[in-house]
Amino acid sequence: MTQTDENLGKSLIVGGIALDGRAFLAPMSGVTDRGMRRIARRFGAGLVVSEMVAADDFVRGDAESRLRAEGEGVDPHVVQIAGRDPHWMAEAARLAEASGAAMVDINMGCPAKKVTGGLAGAALMRDPDLALQLVRATVAAVTVPVTLKMRLGWDHASLNAPDIAARAQAEGVAMITIHGRTRQQFYKGRADWTAIRAVRDRVTIPLVANGDVDSLADAREMLRLSGADAVMIGRAAVGRPWLVGGVAYGLRGAARPQPSADARLAAALEHYESLLSDFGLAQGVRHARKHLAAYAEHAATDAGPSLDPALRLRLVTTDDPGEAARLLAEVFGAQRRAAA
Repeated sequence: MTQTDENLGKSLIVGGIALDGRAFLAPMSGVTDRGMRRIARRFGAGLVVSEMVAADDFVRGDAESRLRAEGEGVDPHVVQIAGRDPHWMAEAARLAEASGAAMVDINMGCPAKKVTGGLAGAALMRDPDLALQLVRATVAAVTVPVTLKMRLGWDHASLNAPDIAARAQAEGVAMITIHGRTRQQFYKGRADWTAIRAVRDRVTIPLVANGDVDSLADAREMLRLSGADAVMIGRAAVGRPWLVGGVAYGLRGAARPQPSADARLAAALEHYESLLSDFGLAQGVRHARKHLAAYAEHAATDAGPSLDPALRLRLVTTDDPGEAARLLAEVFGAQRRAAA
C-alpha cells in the first residue's frame, strides 16, 4: 500500500488519538529533551517522543529518568520506556500514564552497547518470546495506547521485524515504528526504506518509517518505498527542530515557508534556556553544547559560508549563557543579512 496525497491529508488515528501531522520527532537519548520536543511540536511535528527511560530506574525515582519523562507543554505526551523485565515495564508504563502520558512507547531498537549489553533495546529482537512478554505486560498495565519502536532485526541473517510486528499487533500494540537498519549496522550506511515494506505487509495498524529522512522529498520517497503511514525524523532535526513540522505540513500538501532567522534564533534561545532551567547551570550548559553547535552550523550553512571554527569553539566551551546567546545571535544575524 502506498499513501496517496489524499490519505496524507487526513489525521492518523493511533489508539483513538488523532495526530495532526505525519512527520514525527524520533526519541534520541541525550537529545530530545523536553525543550526540544516542545519546540518541534509547536512548529507542527505530528508527534514527539521522550528520550528513552530505563523502566526500573524510572519507577525507583531516579531524578534524571523522571526528568527525561517530563512532558509539560507537550501534547500529546509520549514516554518511551526500555527494559527486559515485564514487571518493571508494566510499572513504568503505569507511572508514565499516571504522570500524564497520552501514549507509552516500547524501545526495542536502541543499538547502544550499554543497552544491548543489558539485553534490552535491540537485543530483545534476538529473543522474540521475551519481547512479546514485555509488550503483553505493558499493554495490560495501561489504558493509553502502547506503541513499539524497533529495527529490521539484529543483523541481516535475522530480519524478524515483520514477525515481531505481527505478534505485537495481536497483543494490542497501536502503532509500530521501524528504523530501516539492523542493530549491527548501528547508524552506518543508508537506511533500507524498501525493507520496511515487509512489515507493512504483516500489519494493519499505523506504521512509521524511520532512518535518514532529511527533507520533504526524502519523506515522500520513504513513504512510497515502505508503504508506511508516517515518517520519523531523528538526527536531521538536531539544530532545526522546525524541520519535522515543515515535513508534516508538506506531506499534507500545505505550503509553509521556512521560519525566519529571527524565529529560529528565538527557538534556539528558548531551547537553551529550557536546558538551563531543567538541568541547572553547570549540567545544562554541558547538555546544551551539541544543540548550540547544531543550531549555529545550520544557520551558518543557510547563510552561505560554513561556521567559523573559532566561533564554534567559543560556543561549545563557554560557560556563560549570555555569551552563548550573543554568539548565536551573531550567527543568525549573518543568516538574516543573507536572506535580505
